[in-house]
Amino acid sequence: MVMLTDLHGHGGGGHSFGETVEGTLVAAAAHRAAGTSAMVASLVSLPLDVTAHAMDVVRQAMDADSSLLGVHLEGPFLSPARKGAHAPENLIDPSEVAVSRLLEDGDGIIRQITIAPELPGALDAIERFAEAGVIVAVGHTEADAALSRAAFDRGATLLTHGFNAMRGIVGREIGPVGAALDDERVFIELIADGIHVDPALIAAVFRAAPGRVVLVTDAMAAACAADGSYVLGSLDVEVRDGKAVLAGTDTIAGSTLTLARAVEVCVTAGVPRREAEAAASAIPRALLGLD
Repeated sequence: MVMLTDLHGHGGGGHSFGETVEGTLVAAAAHRAAGTSAMVASLVSLPLDVTAHAMDVVRQAMDADSSLLGVHLEGPFLSPARKGAHAPENLIDPSEVAVSRLLEDGDGIIRQITIAPELPGALDAIERFAEAGVIVAVGHTEADAALSRAAFDRGATLLTHGFNAMRGIVGREIGPVGAALDDERVFIELIADGIHVDPALIAAVFRAAPGRVVLVTDAMAAACAADGSYVLGSLDVEVRDGKAVLAGTDTIAGSTLTLARAVEVCVTAGVPRREAEAAASAIPRALLGLD
């Protein structure tokens, strides 16, 4: 049995994870109805006290729904230059105090955190989170390949939504994606919705990094719901024809993807079905220590 498991999704069914217990349960149920067996609830960059509250909400929802596996903190330790759909006023450096507070407030439910390794104190923070058993991902970053490799050496083992909110690959500077492709310790998230990454490139990454691609949705509240106006964190989002962007801009704000559809996008692009299904099930589950 294929147990589709999403490491990175912010909500669905009209609700965002972490706002209310009821909404968090509705979002999880919406993805479950679409074929996803388990999810890590992703939270956007928020003030630390708001993050603490959101994690407590998810913790309560986990008590009622075993398909919720914990929390992914996508921030607040992100580069302002690569913030994407994160409110800039909520971005901070990973000080010892901030890291301690998140670990204390998370109290064992933080499964993953995304960090930009160029921030002051980031490499030490990466090592500290990794030692605490948290999957550390490089993302929303201006890091070059050398700094990305330093982050991997300190314990980062994942790349958040590869090719998005980071430098690309060019001939003499291969950036975070190139560094991850070159390092067999590192897994690469891909959002296979046909919007975030060209399907031909998705297929190429599967060939270049066999067994290391992790399909994620980065889904926001509009997944498994209708087009319209939504909020992601504190930012207004407009969804038209299934594409989510920050209101009044062309900046992508998550997706409306489900993991089942991500698998089909990969298969259509030429990825063998067995490999696509593994990238959405066995591989993320192994990363989480579930199998």
